[in-house]
Amino acid sequence: MTMEKFLLFCLSLITLLVSCGKPGPENIEGPAPVVESVTVDDGAEGVALDIGVIDILYDVPVILSDASKIILSDTEIEVAVTNKRLRITFGGLEYNGEYRLTVGAGAVLSKSSGKGCEEFSLSFRTVTTSVDPNPPYVPGEPGDYSESLVTANPIPNAVRLYDYLLSIYGKKTLSGAMAKVDWNTDEAEWIGKCTGEYPAIATFDYIHLNDSPSSWIDYGNISPAKGWFDRGGIVSACWHWNVPVSEGGKELTFDPSKTTFDASDAVKEGTWENGVVQADLKKLAGYLKLLQDEGIPVIWRPLHEAAGNTYTQWHSGAWFWWGADGARAFRELWVYMFDFLENEGVRNLIWVWTTQTSSEGDADYEFYPGDEYVDIVGRDIYNVTSASDIASQFETIARMTPRKMVALSENGNVAGIADQWNAGAGWLYFMPWYDYENDWTSGFAHQHATISWWNAAFASENVVGLSGLPDDLYEK
Repeated sequence: MTMEKFLLFCLSLITLLVSCGKPGPENIEGPAPVVESVTVDDGAEGVALDIGVIDILYDVPVILSDASKIILSDTEIEVAVTNKRLRITFGGLEYNGEYRLTVGAGAVLSKSSGKGCEEFSLSFRTVTTSVDPNPPYVPGEPGDYSESLVTANPIPNAVRLYDYLLSIYGKKTLSGAMAKVDWNTDEAEWIGKCTGEYPAIATFDYIHLNDSPSSWIDYGNISPAKGWFDRGGIVSACWHWNVPVSEGGKELTFDPSKTTFDASDAVKEGTWENGVVQADLKKLAGYLKLLQDEGIPVIWRPLHEAAGNTYTQWHSGAWFWWGADGARAFRELWVYMFDFLENEGVRNLIWVWTTQTSSEGDADYEFYPGDEYVDIVGRDIYNVTSASDIASQFETIARMTPRKMVALSENGNVAGIADQWNAGAGWLYFMPWYDYENDWTSGFAHQHATISWWNAAFASENVVGLSGLPDDLYEK
């Protein structure tokens, strides 16, 4: 054998040994990656514009092979891989848009075997600013208002109160005040002291449910609400629902950016979120039934302002965790709360849903739970001093839910009530928020509604204060 042939033989042998030590694609051991879950369902409707991220979880650790094979319609995306997760980050979604995500074959490889994934795709549609083709409501001309409460077998005083609300709607508007901060009538007393008239409605907040009972807050002591009821006043309540920032944590918040609490899991049995929800609702039901036992009906406004800025020009999403996972999750949570409290025997509630609609262009129709779960629709308005603009909001909301009375459920720094009324805003009631900063116990200053604003309101023949409520409003 010549030296040349010997060298060729050696080279062939080395090539054979290398190829045997490093298998080719046809004899790779181990599986190709398989998709286990995706954070957006195929065919999903009403996906929020600010969703921002889609995560695909594979059954094995993966690496990125070819990012160019990952496409989200015409949307610019960024792609990253961490262990088993493929994260697709994006922005710029449009209202009522149809999107298709495709992960091409071989775009993702198994980290251990090197085998490529099969093609995977899903489609979804974003939220729409127009009326959904199959809504749980039928927008139209208001007037055929629901004659009975949505609560089954409500207590007699709840029926009497609701009948009274129906009788005055469009003719009178009830005045209201918000507790400072949670379980008192301080704000209402301040209004009465400074004007000589008290508001018709006192609103409380179960914001500190997790701390009650304690030395500084005890919702079991119902004297603030019962005292107002005994004076002939109307009792209302809301709930800034605080949840743990993480599973098992002691720190609480209602800010979605500060918690891992998932509203879409809140109604699913076996989740830690559902455990929190059940415990909180059980505790709340006990407190509400203390009022019920005294014959006290409650205008009940939970889960307020759910859509936040989802549909506004800022598109910055929800302000509270109960709206952060979108309209469907919110509606499911509303119905879950409704059914839970009813099953607990709570029968003294008049249910108020709060819309974020200010015009047809930012209507949050998709968050409406449905006529069978709502008695009154509320709207919270701040820093709008044009009475005609406020009236336009009222008219839009009234068309959105034509069988429900509409209330100004919170307000601050707004046009005078008489001006609003004359412009066409026939609110069932109005309620300025309490003052945060000023010495409201002794002076006339106020962050949201000054005493001059209140004096002008009580001077209107359409505004009802505490003294204007019927003496026989309740059975005692």
